[in-house]
Amino acid sequence: MTDLDKRFEKAFIIASAMTDPLPPDVMLHFYAFYKIATNNGNLYNPSGHSALRNGFKLNALFQFNYLSRDEAKEKYIELVEKYTNQKIK
Repeated sequence: MTDLDKRFEKAFIIASAMTDPLPPDVMLHFYAFYKIATNNGNLYNPSGHSALRNGFKLNALFQFNYLSRDEAKEKYIELVEKYTNQKIK
């Protein structure tokens, strides 16, 4: 496991425990970075019962589809650090 993978896992654990509300656009960034970082190369189809919410999710994925998996992990870590004021090492 690489250092980046370890930091990403730590960031995910921290993000999963967050309880403070975040703006919807930030939540969509978290979503997109996570999905891109953990995607195995397949197309992703958001699940859920709300077509509108799924549309926002797809839009977020399209906005960041240029990122590699490693770049998405870095972006995810940066978001966690920004919104928790924690440095992930």
